Amino acid sequence: MKRQSNTNEKITALYCRLSHDDELNGDSNSIINQKNILETFAVQRGWTNFRFYVDDGISGTTFDREGFQQMISDIEAGKIGTVIVKDMSRFGRDYLKVGYYTEVMFAEYDIHFIAVNDGVDSELESNDFTPIRNLFNEFYAKDTSKKIRAVWKAKGSAGERIAAVPVYGYKKDPENPKHLIIDEEAAPIVQRIYNMCLSGMGPAQIARQLSEEKILRPSYHINNIGMSHRTDLGKNPYGWSCTGVAAILERRDYLGHTTNFKYKRKSYKCHKAVKRPEEEHMIFYNTHEAIISQEDWDAVQKIREGRRRKNRTGKVSKFSGLLYCGDCGAKLYNHAKANSDYAYFQCGTYAYTATKGECSSHYISEKVIEQIVLAELNKIISAAEIDVNGLSSAVMQYCSDISQKALTKRKKELLSAKKRYDELDRLFNKIYEDNANGKISDERFEKMADNYEAEQEKLKLAISELSSELTERQEQSDNGKRFLNIVKRYTQITELTTEILHEFIDKILVYAPDKSSDRRVVRVDIYYNFVGAIDTSSLAA
Repeated sequence: MKRQSNTNEKITALYCRLSHDDELNGDSNSIINQKNILETFAVQRGWTNFRFYVDDGISGTTFDREGFQQMISDIEAGKIGTVIVKDMSRFGRDYLKVGYYTEVMFAEYDIHFIAVNDGVDSELESNDFTPIRNLFNEFYAKDTSKKIRAVWKAKGSAGERIAAVPVYGYKKDPENPKHLIIDEEAAPIVQRIYNMCLSGMGPAQIARQLSEEKILRPSYHINNIGMSHRTDLGKNPYGWSCTGVAAILERRDYLGHTTNFKYKRKSYKCHKAVKRPEEEHMIFYNTHEAIISQEDWDAVQKIREGRRRKNRTGKVSKFSGLLYCGDCGAKLYNHAKANSDYAYFQCGTYAYTATKGECSSHYISEKVIEQIVLAELNKIISAAEIDVNGLSSAVMQYCSDISQKALTKRKKELLSAKKRYDELDRLFNKIYEDNANGKISDERFEKMADNYEAEQEKLKLAISELSSELTERQEQSDNGKRFLNIVKRYTQITELTTEILHEFIDKILVYAPDKSSDRRVVRVDIYYNFVGAIDTSSLAA
């Protein structure tokens, strides 16, 4: 590479950098302070053709900085002859890359490099300690990063939201920045996105419609309300992406929950976030007001989990992802005849496996399954209007296989077990004191203590089992109430929509037809969200 001569016509680059961590050190590292030091130094030596290159709020562990990269580009273009920094830590905190730039690249381009406070001058021979200083600067960066991670972990584990920017649909509470409040402008968009998904639209379709309506993308909206100050927003403020929509459809934040530790960084030098496994997430419930109901969120997740497959007509059936074979458990796939309105569902095992003998070729037409489901839903809705108690009994019968009387007995057993456990603690303390005072012998004490401990172990197991059982029953009861709340929203359903189906139904099992009589009879079992199958034969008509 051709060496560039260092002439007075060339620019003297005055490089300044400040990271968010450096701000903790007060004014000593401020950009203004750095500029004053560097300008004074340059003027005193008669280098008046100087230019500032500044990176504010950028870590020294990365060299992907706008100001730094502009300086490097000007060096490569032969515009710069001298580079001056306040100290080596301002240049960077990665000793390998700092060494490359200052000792290899700058030498190749004949750059005069100076670090004022560290006494580094590339034209002098007294720079032997510089590599050691760079190494210590990197140690400092590593230690600082470790301390910051520890603080974040402590805050995140305590339930404090650690994300700097609030999720789209929320904004920081002016009275308490750690608390989120509803963003009245963005929240309706979030609700609309969920409703569009429930109506059968995919992320790409949703993104396209929002873009056509010129609704601001989340990043632009968040910037506009002063919650972020990103500069790399892209050119199109209305260019929604399907990945962005999909991310909104998956966020638990909209249920009113805070989820911490969803992402991590591989190293303090690598700022790219890597998604953690879901089991490593830490969820704190009911930390802020919900935008989306639990029912709608669950329905959307079901839709997102299932593949919505188009038939030959290019349409996606509203029943896609809901029908399963009652005999082999495989999905039922939608088929349609060209130039015809007739569509049907067929067992996937028979249709798509080489060994078709594993299941029969049974099928059910889309119109038939629609009629069955519509009739069953209206029967449940009608029952709620005529005899809500009867419907509640039918729902709760599934939700719990234990009577209320038996449930009350279980609660009494739990209270009794806890009482006896505490009593044994008191008895143990008493016999310990009696043994210490010589009232009972060591042999007698050991025998009684062993008996108490054995009884406590049994009680501990019983308390655990009873507590789990009662918690499960409570959850089942809550699920029953959630389903009944869905039913109460409707008076009559005249047309099945994708939204209604996913709101009510978990899955539908279709069995091979019974041909023992003259008629083709197909058994269909409908499993509803939260409560499973309901025997509608006993409901009020």
